[in-house]
Amino acid sequence: MEEVKQNPQGKDPESWGAVEIKPLRIVFMGTPDFAAEALRIMLAFEGANVVGVYSQPDRPCGRGRQCKPSAVKVVAMENDIPVFQPENFKDQAAIDELAALEPDVLVVAAYGLILPQAVLDIPAIHPLNIHGSLLPQWRGAAPIQRAIENGDVVTGISIMKMEAGLDTGPVMVQRALRIGHNDHAGTIHDELAKLGGICICEALGRLQTGAYSLKVQDDSLATYAKKLEKKEGEIDWNRPATIVHNQIRAMYPWPGAFFDWTNPEGKTLRLNLTPGEVSEEESGKIEPGTIIGEMDGKLAITTADKIYLTPAVKPQGKKAMNATAFSCGYMKECK
Repeated sequence: MEEVKQNPQGKDPESWGAVEIKPLRIVFMGTPDFAAEALRIMLAFEGANVVGVYSQPDRPCGRGRQCKPSAVKVVAMENDIPVFQPENFKDQAAIDELAALEPDVLVVAAYGLILPQAVLDIPAIHPLNIHGSLLPQWRGAAPIQRAIENGDVVTGISIMKMEAGLDTGPVMVQRALRIGHNDHAGTIHDELAKLGGICICEALGRLQTGAYSLKVQDDSLATYAKKLEKKEGEIDWNRPATIVHNQIRAMYPWPGAFFDWTNPEGKTLRLNLTPGEVSEEESGKIEPGTIIGEMDGKLAITTADKIYLTPAVKPQGKKAMNATAFSCGYMKECK
């Protein structure tokens, strides 16, 4: 079922070129790098006039616990766009401040705050969200990681009209992206961030003419992408290598995949792994989770069925090291 909007001037498509189309007044709401990349691309789009940017308040980070502006705030400041950073929208004053900007459209991408209906009702046209999946698949906080963890070979971007439900609104634009067997959450994040910027510009262009459709999601096909927790990075080597590979790819670069390994001296070390590949070689009867040394320039670890090859490991509190450095320093197998 679709809700179809026609050109507001009532013109036939062939005559749209004669209609003066003004840039839309946009308020952008986002916080991390994913949103910042979309904002950069949108700022180069002639159909968007960004009159304000909302981002979460600066948070303490790093060893010095100094407050650092979000990636979105940095882009806004570089382009002299007013920045607003309310803790939430429970205060009517924060809602009134947003309404005073008189946006035609709210564009939201990984903002990190739940927007009440009073905020969603502010834009003259629609509130739109840039979501990193092909909705209704992977609604929720971690769509990129859950898709990779699940072994999906395709993901994408959805531009949807926001409503009260969690990523349940009707979709205006969707574009697919292939997930390669060796892609990880970091590489897919960067590709989707760029695709998100391209798609939101396409959506805004459609809104300018008024010729667009909103496709209602099929809730029966929905899957949920719950927020990541650090403990999910712990590897169970008793599972098949393909499942282990998907987990490591999904957890990289954050929160990272890890396991506890006992060295030849009997000391237990926590090791973080860089995504690698599944070897064709069977692990045989060797206990899963055993580091058997170097293989094809990578560190070989046994799983329930095959051998997993990682190019680098990072012992807790140490720098990452390649297979040769680890074998020499921790397994005393210098070549």
